[in-house]
Amino acid sequence: MEASLRNSPSMTLPSPRWVLIDALRALASQLIVLHHLAFYGPMASYAELVAPRLVGWLHAEARIVVQLFFVIGGFLAVKSLAPTGTLRPMNPLRTVWRRYLVIGIPFLVAMLLSIPCASVAREVLPDPLLVPEAPTFLQMLAHMFFLQDILGYDGLSAGIWYVAIDFQLFTLLLGCLWLARGVWGMVLVAGLGVGSLFYFNRSPSWDIWALYFFGAYSLGVFAFWLADPKRSPTWLLALAGVGTFALWCDWRSRIALALATALVLGLGRKLDFLTRFPRSKFISWLGEISYSVFLIHFPVCLVINALVVRYAGQNPAVNLAGMALAWVLSTVAGAVFYRYVESPVRRKVSAPQ
Repeated sequence: MEASLRNSPSMTLPSPRWVLIDALRALASQLIVLHHLAFYGPMASYAELVAPRLVGWLHAEARIVVQLFFVIGGFLAVKSLAPTGTLRPMNPLRTVWRRYLVIGIPFLVAMLLSIPCASVAREVLPDPLLVPEAPTFLQMLAHMFFLQDILGYDGLSAGIWYVAIDFQLFTLLLGCLWLARGVWGMVLVAGLGVGSLFYFNRSPSWDIWALYFFGAYSLGVFAFWLADPKRSPTWLLALAGVGTFALWCDWRSRIALALATALVLGLGRKLDFLTRFPRSKFISWLGEISYSVFLIHFPVCLVINALVVRYAGQNPAVNLAGMALAWVLSTVAGAVFYRYVESPVRRKVSAPQ
């Protein structure tokens, strides 16, 4: 979320960082990098010979940490849009446009960087199906408007479906709060959240639309609303009850993780430990650059896969070391991308007009 605009920043004390959210973002982004390293490219196939349980878990299970991003996204979105339940005075179209610029420009830059990296990898890797093909003009246009999955185009990078869904979720939440004001807006958001938990999220055919993920997103939204210091703690128990009943009807580990994350964030706001734990500048930094790491890691992993395959062949230990190297370099590349792309974009969009 963009920071609130201040006419006199020198006269205003900065809000303390929510370091717990930084830590959760850092954890999720790093595990997503490792999941894609275990899922794409030949290094994981050879490394699995020396670390089968680790590589197998990263391949099959680590992907569900994306739920942390959905819950955090809802928590922070409603803090920015309607912290008391009523939409703040704003132009909805302009707000959506600003959101598009903040996440979309870095996304498009990362896609442009991925194209030459994929071209290099296609010449070396033994299985070209693991590498995106050279994009067509229409494919690029679909990515520009976050429509690649809806229109049936292959993604140009791993995990980019998340960016499109995040934009859909933010727009859907804003639309609900704009159409129905005050308590009725909260009722509408709750209705869509319950509909997602009990219907849409149980049908994979909906997974290119926001409604599939809105259950997790709305858990973050209501974790913020119901943890208001003025509200009774029993409201958080009600949120836990709804989530638990959804899991009783149909167990989904992704929803269990989303519910646990929402309750941790809600308790963190209620008990005021979001800003106090964990106190680590390094973890906060990892959380700050997490979106950049998410965007740029796949081209880095493709290039490292290509280099290891070409010069080290099938040696399991070297391939495991190659995965570790790609993991570290993805974070380094994310830090550079944040400094020169994401951070300048955020400053520009947040600057007074």
